[in-house]
Amino acid sequence: MIIKHLSLALAACLAGAAASAAPAFDDKFRQLDELLPTPGITRTASGAPGHAYWQQRADYKLRATLDEARRRIDGSGTVTYHNNSPDTLSYLWVQLDQNMFRADSDNRAIATVPSREAWAKATEADGMRFEAMRFIVDSRTFDGGFNITALTDGGGQPLRYTINKTMMRIDLPQPMKPGSRFSFQMAWNFNIPEMNVLGRRSGYEKFEEDKNDLFEVAQWYPRMAAYYDAAGWQNKQYLGDGEFTLEFGDYDIELTVPADHIVASTGELQNPGAVLTATQRERLQQARGSAKPVLIVTQKEAEAAEKSRSSASKAWHYKAKNVRDFAFASSRKFIWDAQGYKKGDTDVMAMSYYPKEGNPLWERYSTQAIVHTIEQYNKYAFDYPYPIAISVNGPVGGMEYPMISFNGPRPTKDKKTGELTYSRRTKYGLIGVIIHEVGHNYFPMIVNSDERQWTWMDEGLNSFLEYLSERAWEDNFPDTRGDPRAIVDYMRSKNQVPVMTNSESVLQRGNNAYAKPATSLIVLRETVLGRELFDFAFREYAQRWKFKRPTPADFFRTMEDASGTDLDWFWRGWFYTTDAVDVSVDGITEYGVSSKNPEIEKAWKKSQKEAEPVSVTSQRDKGTARRVDAHPELKDFYNEHDDFTVTNKDRNKYQEAVEGLEDWEKALLAKGKHLYLVDFSNIGGLVTPLVLEIELKSGKKTIERIPAEIWRYSSKKITKLIVTDEPMVGLTQDPYWETADTDVSNNAWPRKITPSRLELFKTDRSKDDLMKDFNTPLKSKDSKAAQ
Repeated sequence: MIIKHLSLALAACLAGAAASAAPAFDDKFRQLDELLPTPGITRTASGAPGHAYWQQRADYKLRATLDEARRRIDGSGTVTYHNNSPDTLSYLWVQLDQNMFRADSDNRAIATVPSREAWAKATEADGMRFEAMRFIVDSRTFDGGFNITALTDGGGQPLRYTINKTMMRIDLPQPMKPGSRFSFQMAWNFNIPEMNVLGRRSGYEKFEEDKNDLFEVAQWYPRMAAYYDAAGWQNKQYLGDGEFTLEFGDYDIELTVPADHIVASTGELQNPGAVLTATQRERLQQARGSAKPVLIVTQKEAEAAEKSRSSASKAWHYKAKNVRDFAFASSRKFIWDAQGYKKGDTDVMAMSYYPKEGNPLWERYSTQAIVHTIEQYNKYAFDYPYPIAISVNGPVGGMEYPMISFNGPRPTKDKKTGELTYSRRTKYGLIGVIIHEVGHNYFPMIVNSDERQWTWMDEGLNSFLEYLSERAWEDNFPDTRGDPRAIVDYMRSKNQVPVMTNSESVLQRGNNAYAKPATSLIVLRETVLGRELFDFAFREYAQRWKFKRPTPADFFRTMEDASGTDLDWFWRGWFYTTDAVDVSVDGITEYGVSSKNPEIEKAWKKSQKEAEPVSVTSQRDKGTARRVDAHPELKDFYNEHDDFTVTNKDRNKYQEAVEGLEDWEKALLAKGKHLYLVDFSNIGGLVTPLVLEIELKSGKKTIERIPAEIWRYSSKKITKLIVTDEPMVGLTQDPYWETADTDVSNNAWPRKITPSRLELFKTDRSKDDLMKDFNTPLKSKDSKAAQ
């Protein structure tokens, strides 16, 4: 630490220390208006829906049959499309997502292995080569995709349509005027893919041990594409990563399945008397008022059903109001438990369906995790509005639909005992994925963002709330997505793309669409805004846009509008760039305020002189005979006094100076403050608030929080004046690792030693031995040849 002394006048000037001049001005705080769409009557500058906001609607009345033996769905029904837009439509677009499983689909054609190097390094034990080959072979032979067998208008007349891969255009007999509606009938069928081989978000799972299947069925009907003011028709092809953009509507669904199956589904069951036993209905009634899950179908009952094969069928009738999609699961293997939860405007039945292979894990944690999710998300968004919330264990690792989610983690069988056991990672993985997938009911099933375009708008916001909910589950929950220190490796990497990248172009989906936006919101909540402002603004966004379709601009603008904070620098840095936080503390210079009192100032200068190192020449000359020692008569006044002696002349000059000082100047001198100029560099490029831990000589530590606007005049280098009551002995930037700083080795002054570990290992040097062939003894046959 460099120590200097200032005059009082100079110290006063430093109280507003300006940033160091940068070679070129890079305005990290310029407004986002150049990037965001212009607000208007449908979407306001405040981020709220405008007075002319509109959205389309699609109602479905469908019937579907699950053919278990052929693993196929046959469906038919009516779709009623409501044109609430101010536009006249001459055609409609419909999503045919099952066409992704066609052998000639774009998804199959563009499939690649991670890299030549990764493929070369893969071993048979890794399974990479085998799984990739199996996918390629089976995808070319599987007869997937929708087979549209009928498409007619309300009068039964055939409609003209064109299928473009995963999208279908229906040409309307007459253009749809604003405010009109159009109904059409359709019939279709498709083969259900095996999830573990070809599946993407839905499919079936084979159980070889008991010869049963478990079906998790989604994207099972042609679904209306979204048409909205900011994008027109959202008819981007479904390639597998960009998920679904859909319209709200009412659903009336009849699902015909084998009579011994149990069905889990979006919506409320309309005919329990026809499909459930009296005991099951009684147990459901008991569960509604229970404080813990109640078994509706026990494991013993499910195991008995596994051995049966009914040739009959049952039709399960469901209705769902104001949902954007519909999914279901069906199997005779299902154990089923349920628990009611009622608070505020939420009155929901939380239910879990799982095979015996899911126990003992699922019976303990699944339904409890559903209830916990609703309790926590209600705090930050809005009261859960639907009557049902379901978690199903099956082949889909984690996927969400209105009121129902598919979640994968299971125990594994112990090789010695044959018992099902689960690891710590599996336990918390299950709780985490259920929180995440049930949480998706809020984002995007209700706050209905465009997933095909912006994955982060549902995955990132939901991962943020998942992080908060996991921390509310128990202390030290092993969460990862959200903690700033967990994102630094990705923020350092060269494989980043901005968060504001189309879903299909993201390089690392988990980091880009889930972890980074979730972390950014934690930083925004904890470090930039504070919890009170952030929580109010986030809840305002959720309330404004529930059952509507927000865009990124609506989120950014609402957060600023409701928090009263200009956050353009934050959105630009975290969402539009790949910059990282890396602030370096470059140095500290101490400036003591000169009191002009010679008794104090000369003593201070003497202490500084005595603190200087003794030169090596002086050290070696110590004890050398000196002339003045041999001739004392040569000594005078100056041998007994030095430059640090206070004279009367010094005292008189001080008295004159004090008499001319203002009262505030005298008070400042009396306080004896310590002034430090601290130099910071922004190496990473992403401007950030400074969180400074200041350590004083007494051992006391204080935290000073400085807004990101400190970088507004210079985004590269700044100098900050810090005033303390006692000497400062150390300073650390971001002491709690809350800003996602990617290099903490330069965060402290003086520098701290970074702890690490060295592992002892033996190196195989044979590959580097250029003489190994010369030194290796000849084999016997070679020896004979040599002779």
